[in-house]
Amino acid sequence: MPETNAAALVSLEAVARQYRVRAGMFGPTAWLRAVDGVSLGVRRGETLGLVGESGCGKSTLARLVLGLERTTAGRVYFDGEDVSGLGPRAMRRLRRRMQIIFQDPFSSLNPRQSVGSILEEPLKIHRMGRRRKRREMVARLMDEVGLRPEHTGRYPHEFSGGQRQRICIARALALKPELVVADEPVSALDVSIQAQVLNLLSDLQTKYELTYLFIAHDLAVVRHVSDRVAVMYLGRLVETMSRADFDRPPAHPYTEALLNSAPIPKVGAKIKSAPLKGDLPSPLYPPPGCRFHPRCPLAKGLCRKEDPPLEEKSPGRFIACHFR
Repeated sequence: MPETNAAALVSLEAVARQYRVRAGMFGPTAWLRAVDGVSLGVRRGETLGLVGESGCGKSTLARLVLGLERTTAGRVYFDGEDVSGLGPRAMRRLRRRMQIIFQDPFSSLNPRQSVGSILEEPLKIHRMGRRRKRREMVARLMDEVGLRPEHTGRYPHEFSGGQRQRICIARALALKPELVVADEPVSALDVSIQAQVLNLLSDLQTKYELTYLFIAHDLAVVRHVSDRVAVMYLGRLVETMSRADFDRPPAHPYTEALLNSAPIPKVGAKIKSAPLKGDLPSPLYPPPGCRFHPRCPLAKGLCRKEDPPLEEKSPGRFIACHFR
């Protein structure tokens, strides 16, 4: 396991989440393994980047961390406390300590509420201050994220995409959490706005000593903001590394493929290796052995029979591969 409970604010131990699905109205049922045996820790005060293709289980894992989904197996620990089986009342107590920033800022904001009402709502629910005090806190939140406090009476559609995401960030910070899960917070924004939002998140982390679980599929973004990176493929971790490891040759073949799929910054630059062949297999029927072997250029007979464990190959770098 990459981290121990004592070393992490959030710790996952062999966490799994399965969904029972049916093929058509009268078809057979099967189990979709969205997350399958993930063990991971997020250290206090760090940014852990979680990357992988769409459908690999990143967002499901985030929902398990936040208690928005129940684990099928395994344990989730927050600050040393097992929160896997907590009831609604106990989870409500923890809500102040963990919040989320969603990918699409427009759909995650109520269009019928003013921005001031949106930001004040969590303060009301958790009974933080009287009306005048709450409004002062809302104005302060608007200023913290670079918006004008006098615009609290406006509605979400009156703001740009980048401004709406700043409102979502302010809402996440309203309860002064310790952990913030950022689920692809800049993927819906223009490239020119992405850097501004990322810099804002970095400044707020320093100011409030926040811990981030940063989910993305763009490794360039993850490299810019993360202290460590975890790579997921088809519900499982295949590699975890520090930021320094980005400057070394890629270890897992899937990580190498993700790095090589990033846009080439220079005209005339050559692609380092051929892109991956095939599509992500269905989590309903994952391949036997190593789940990456149908697309892996290093695959051999052993890969089709045995699933490699996630092992520490070098200090702080865990890899699930028979030949790396």
